[in-house]
Amino acid sequence: MEIETNKFKAALAAGETQIGCWVGLADDYAAEIAGEAGFDWLLIDGEHAPNDMRSMRRQLSALGRSSAHPVIRLPQGEVWMVKQALDIGAQSILVPMVESGEQAALLSRAMRYPPEGLRGVGAALARASRFSGIVDYVNKADAEVCLLVQVENKAGLAALDDILAVEGVDGVFIGPADLSADMGFRGKADAPEVLAAIADAIRRIRAAGKAAGILTSNEAQAREWMDMGVNFCAVGIDVLVLANGLRALAAKYK
Repeated sequence: MEIETNKFKAALAAGETQIGCWVGLADDYAAEIAGEAGFDWLLIDGEHAPNDMRSMRRQLSALGRSSAHPVIRLPQGEVWMVKQALDIGAQSILVPMVESGEQAALLSRAMRYPPEGLRGVGAALARASRFSGIVDYVNKADAEVCLLVQVENKAGLAALDDILAVEGVDGVFIGPADLSADMGFRGKADAPEVLAAIADAIRRIRAAGKAAGILTSNEAQAREWMDMGVNFCAVGIDVLVLANGLRALAAKYK
């Protein structure tokens, strides 16, 4: 049995635009429905959705036949969390609130096996290796993992060049909501100062040869950012798609 090629990572490296959606309902059946919708990638959210490793593992399994690549967002950038997410079968991981090159470098090492990294060599009992079904998994896994880090505050922006210099960081995701709040524009991600900071970050990320990512449900804004160079863009959140659809349906009859 051969290891699965990370086509999402390959597409980002080739500069191709990947359209995604946030999956925050924390349910494998809902994730499977999202997987049939036609997105290039789906973000299983462990930071703001009620997920744990077991529920995220179930969603990875539910997306097994989907063409949408699953990305797991951890609650925070802890080495042990990276280890567990990789072992349950995630190949691509998004880490929130990265604020320094040192933090990014530690995460990069956590994604890889020794001697280059510090991922625990316990693949024999891991879903990632198909329970030892993938021949020589530990010598193939490093090439297929994808590390995405979130820059979403002033400290992260200040350290952006250091973060971009870290080998093993495949992409940087800008978080407009947290960034706008930290800049003093809470709830106003469309403030000119925030938009200017985002545009500058996108330019620097792409100039460094890394993938640039962002989330917005505003179509015009999404297309503008993609024109600037964003090449992994989440264009919606399943929770809001469901909530807004149900509100509209109820309002039609009430």
